[in-house]
Amino acid sequence: MKKMIVIEGMSCNHCTGRVERALSELDGVVVESVSVDKKNAVIKLEKEIDESVIRQTVDDAGYDVMEIREI
Repeated sequence: MKKMIVIEGMSCNHCTGRVERALSELDGVVVESVSVDKKNAVIKLEKEIDESVIRQTVDDAGYDVMEIREI
């Protein structure tokens, strides 16, 4: 299953790197892309992960999740 996470607060490649590293540390998450221009991240879930865990992970990295949707 793929999900798109709409993220506010990223302004540079350093920001996308922080988000990518944080999401990659979640067991069962494969990060396909993180884009500062599109203000989103696309992830593949290898197992079921509660959206609150994804939101908290991005929040802990210093950014705001606006939306998570299946793609």
